[in-house]
Amino acid sequence: MQIIETPYNFELIFDYNVRIIAAIKAIPGKYWNPGNKCWCIPLSQRNAVEVLAKKYNVIPAGSDQPENIGVIPELPELDIQIPLKRDLFPFQGKGVAYTLQKMGTGGVFIGDKPGLGKTSQAIAATVAAKSKCILIICPSTLKLNWQREFMDVAGMKSMIMADSVKNTWHVYHKTGLFNVFIVNFESLKKYFVASINKPADKPLKLNHIVFKDTINLFDTIIIDESHKCKDGSTQQAKFCMGITRQKRLVLCLSGTPVVNKPKDLVSQLHILGRLDQFGGYKYFMNRYCGGNGSGATNLRELNYKLCTTCFYQREKKDVLKELPDKIRQIVLCDITTRKEYNEALEDLANYLKKYKEKTDPEIQNSMRGEIMVQIMACKNISARGKLQDAIDQIDEVIESGEKIGVFIHQKEIAQALLKHYPGAVSVRGDDSMEARQAAVDSFQRDASTKIIICSIKAAGVGITLTAASRMMFIELPWHAADCDQCEDRFHRIGQKDSVQCGYLLGKDTIDEKIYEIIESKRLVANTITGSADDIQKEIIDKIANSLFNTQKLEAA
Repeated sequence: MQIIETPYNFELIFDYNVRIIAAIKAIPGKYWNPGNKCWCIPLSQRNAVEVLAKKYNVIPAGSDQPENIGVIPELPELDIQIPLKRDLFPFQGKGVAYTLQKMGTGGVFIGDKPGLGKTSQAIAATVAAKSKCILIICPSTLKLNWQREFMDVAGMKSMIMADSVKNTWHVYHKTGLFNVFIVNFESLKKYFVASINKPADKPLKLNHIVFKDTINLFDTIIIDESHKCKDGSTQQAKFCMGITRQKRLVLCLSGTPVVNKPKDLVSQLHILGRLDQFGGYKYFMNRYCGGNGSGATNLRELNYKLCTTCFYQREKKDVLKELPDKIRQIVLCDITTRKEYNEALEDLANYLKKYKEKTDPEIQNSMRGEIMVQIMACKNISARGKLQDAIDQIDEVIESGEKIGVFIHQKEIAQALLKHYPGAVSVRGDDSMEARQAAVDSFQRDASTKIIICSIKAAGVGITLTAASRMMFIELPWHAADCDQCEDRFHRIGQKDSVQCGYLLGKDTIDEKIYEIIESKRLVANTITGSADDIQKEIIDKIANSLFNTQKLEAA
């Protein structure tokens, strides 16, 4: 029998044995995992697992030497001033101080759980380290957010790599226009690989890859969601290994660096230039991976060595006293429905011209209703174009072990999410009161119910969703008060965490204009008392002015 402790449970692997199976079935919370072909037992049943291990004389592979464990020191205080546009929380400053302390001996894992500002800490570290040319490697859905965060945190412009600059991006750096470049994992080969000389009968090795000389311009590499490189045999991981070689500062960001087994760390430690400090590949596999990569041994020692060498991680509960009650975060999305959106926007622009030309108040008032219909059409198209980004965001939260509430308006969006997440529950307008209450109870009480999908109108009042401290708007209401009501389903009596409220906005869409209005309404007293007509007129005027100003700029 082999017993593997993961971050979530114990996995028991053994040849078929009736007595062992009977003993396992007597343990509360056990279940069979058909994917991994193993029995899983909750971490809370550690004593029962230890009794089982002793009874069947289970000695994990690689544990023949006692673990080397010491006291993990507190993170250092940040004792320098970093010129940033946005202040760091004290705990974030400690993370930056740790990074600066360790950067001379290799790269650093920033492992904070979602919502604690890994991006801000990474940017602050590059500013403090006086990085001259920075490359961010991230999932495609996060490129716009890295661009926005570099400007908001450090006031630095950044370039998202595109085909138009495939062979000339380095010129923008040499002329001083950009020092920060952003690329998704899938495009690394396109921009940075000259050739791959792999023999047909051999697996891909790093020395088969010839990189372009331009990678030498970078002194700093940030890899966001670095667990996507956990399989060291893939091209993606090999490219990252090559690009990060001999760089002054390398940062890997992931709240879940170990997805399945300690073996997931091997490739990431290689990218950070730290694998030799863990004994090299063979030692790491024998000591921490049960010899063949499928095991998990000497985990306390591995944790100690990680934390004292190159890794830090905080959970929200560790820093809660430093966080505000609510944190609002804008997530920009490059919508996948751009062509359809542009066609609808052109129709809207043509109609708005007629609206602006009319002087009769009654005609204007009647046209306003039709304009709002067309605005809603643009809004709905944008929402459909954000679905993949929304799924990526939800997956990140679920993978970190948290729950999330998602607010929508269209039935189509709700149905797409429920199809993708069959275990999710929902509160929608056509649900009975009994069905709504059952969904809320399941979300609040059942640990396996991770997602609740809520109609803004149906779930904006009267229910409590404090089982989660993460919520997200895929679609926006018109009023700031409606946003606040939805947020307050999570931020209310019984909530012990800071609530993170995500707003997914389609880049260069009506979403951005609507959010501007919502934010402005939060600052004035008529948030609730302002009339619907006033808000409707403000939306139309803002969108009209935006469209016409854009067209003037394009004409110029």
